[in-house]
Amino acid sequence: MALPVVAGLALSGLAAAQVATDSSALAASAALPVRAQAPPAVVVPRLTGRLHAADIGLVINLADPDSVRIGEHYIAARGLSPDQVLRLDVPVRAALTRGEFDGLRDRIDRHFGRGIQALALAWAQPYAVECNSITGALALGVDSELCQRSCGASRASPYFNSASFKPLTDLGWRPSMLLAARNAEQGRALIDRGVAADGALLLRGRPPATAMFLTTDDVARRVRTRLYPAPGYLAGPRVDIRIAPAAELAAARQVLMAITGSARVQLDPPPDWAPGGLGDHLTSVGGDLFGNHGQSTALAWLDAGATASHGTVSEPCNHLQKFPHPQVLLGHYLQGATAIEAYWKSVAWPQQSLFVGEPLAAPFARR
Repeated sequence: MALPVVAGLALSGLAAAQVATDSSALAASAALPVRAQAPPAVVVPRLTGRLHAADIGLVINLADPDSVRIGEHYIAARGLSPDQVLRLDVPVRAALTRGEFDGLRDRIDRHFGRGIQALALAWAQPYAVECNSITGALALGVDSELCQRSCGASRASPYFNSASFKPLTDLGWRPSMLLAARNAEQGRALIDRGVAADGALLLRGRPPATAMFLTTDDVARRVRTRLYPAPGYLAGPRVDIRIAPAAELAAARQVLMAITGSARVQLDPPPDWAPGGLGDHLTSVGGDLFGNHGQSTALAWLDAGATASHGTVSEPCNHLQKFPHPQVLLGHYLQGATAIEAYWKSVAWPQQSLFVGEPLAAPFARR
């Protein structure tokens, strides 16, 4: 397939995007256009492989009965071997202390061999370590200084827009994703959606999927519209690209991807998802899954039938680098990358990023 060209992202920072995403930032961000001239183009690399079930290490929290049930279902669904599974006790609350996290990371490092390239964490919480996401901390380490300046630049990911399908081997760390759900029943359904997605959009006779790039009147949170693909980008028999108001999501069919920016997202009625559907919204604390902040979270997308999502666990400001780059996300997923790879590779600064969903879903992977 022809490789997509995407709008580039200056890793040193985009000064125009350094405004908070809460209501106090609206005046500061009012000058931001809905769509600006694209930065220098970057080519999404050609992918020659992807993660497989044998590359995944599963971590189950014995202190959480739902984690045990979800984990056992994942073992059966993905055919994991005993040495791919770590069972241990982890506090069941939103955030771990630094000491608790260090103990968890040490157990993970000692248990899994060099062949385990990525991690699935079978729980919805804990999802943070101080102001870092647990997924960001497991890969890049804990950045305690970030908590004093959460709107500042965070550690850059060498995995961003990378062709690597062996992150531990190539980069020395493992991306991770939470198998997050409100209960065991929803967790099993999420896993089943991910397994059913594998290669599904390459099957003959399937209707084309739709990538929905949604617009809103939320000035602070709509900044990713400058990275939306031009009309006709990658248009073809498999994926139709649409840039449309957020209200049109409910009427769209076979939604592969839904990208928007708003404090709350309207997902009732739920979208008509294509297999392996991805959805996320740019807001302050979409990764604070059970916080009392009044914003929709990444878990809302999974509740509505998506297979994977993203959110930040602490106020990131609306740096474009801290959220999935729409074209990088789509460009990798369409080449057969798994959900965990496509999402992780689309975020340049993932220290505050929480990745949730079924990691191995790959609707464009050849069976």
